[in-house]
Amino acid sequence: MRPASVFANPPGVADQHLYHLLHHRWREAARVVMVLLSAAGLTAGEIGELLGYHPATVRRWIHRYHADGAPGLADRPRPGRPRLGGPRLSERIRRLLTRPGPWTVRRIHHRLGRPKISPRTVYRRTREQAAWRRPRLTAKGDPNRRRVLAALRRQLRALPRGSVVLAEDETHLHLLPHIRASWIPRGTRQQVATPGKNRQTTVFGALEVATGAWVYILDRRRSAATFVAFLQLLLAAYPDTPAVAVLCDNDSIHHAKAVTAYLADQPRLRLLFGARYSPHDNPVERIWAALKAFLANTAVTWPSRLRQVHAFFRQRSPTQMLTTAAPWSSPWLPRDYAQNFRSSA
Repeated sequence: MRPASVFANPPGVADQHLYHLLHHRWREAARVVMVLLSAAGLTAGEIGELLGYHPATVRRWIHRYHADGAPGLADRPRPGRPRLGGPRLSERIRRLLTRPGPWTVRRIHHRLGRPKISPRTVYRRTREQAAWRRPRLTAKGDPNRRRVLAALRRQLRALPRGSVVLAEDETHLHLLPHIRASWIPRGTRQQVATPGKNRQTTVFGALEVATGAWVYILDRRRSAATFVAFLQLLLAAYPDTPAVAVLCDNDSIHHAKAVTAYLADQPRLRLLFGARYSPHDNPVERIWAALKAFLANTAVTWPSRLRQVHAFFRQRSPTQMLTTAAPWSSPWLPRDYAQNFRSSA
């Protein structure tokens, strides 16, 4: 139950950043607040104490508002040396960075025509417009995406009552550890030993999108035979349901002749395919991301690596698996199905 009222704690020494923003980055917004508080009946002294300004400063901005209106609250031109690089340098940097590329301070300085400013100045002006981040890879997508997803949702609505819907996917895990950024003591560099010979296993996993139940197997190879064995495991896990619908991507093993022949003999099993080149539609991808983050930066033996995989799935409840996968956000599921999912979960 929510409390009747909530009050913020008074800013302490560590929270002076709020006052810093009011006096610098958000100073024009603070001046608007001064005018509104004055119109509400607060004195200049009360407003100054509340916002951290001198009462004379509050009165000056109120007088400027009376004289010039809202435009008078903006900063006026100030004397002094102009900024290095000219007033349009920031705009030129931002326009340059809108084009994809491996932009560094040195490359930006070169593309700007090597202006007579130091790399440090280029860095400061670049930091005003951008942040150092990794680009995100995106799949090219299916040109018939909307039509494929609409057909998939119609198939889901046509399933018999009491059917089970699972999202399925595969991933590869290696003995060579995944490397991720982490907190490391200053002056040191964490070292993760590489194996003399790398090994690989494939994890086949399926999530029941209504309850969060998780079924998986491990195999050395990603093959159609292993996928058929996994489908047999899913049928055995739900023996009393009228239909078991498995949502998956368009990987080649899902369309193999052995898989097609097996589906012909299993009337309860429905294999439904999403749009091509759209891996982010599959909620199981988020489970793989959490698994690889769990295994990151750990150098172990191969049996220990397999035990880590089993421990990851064993330690997570169905509710945690649902929270990680968030299947209601997948375009594979109809909107009404997502609502039913939330009520049942």
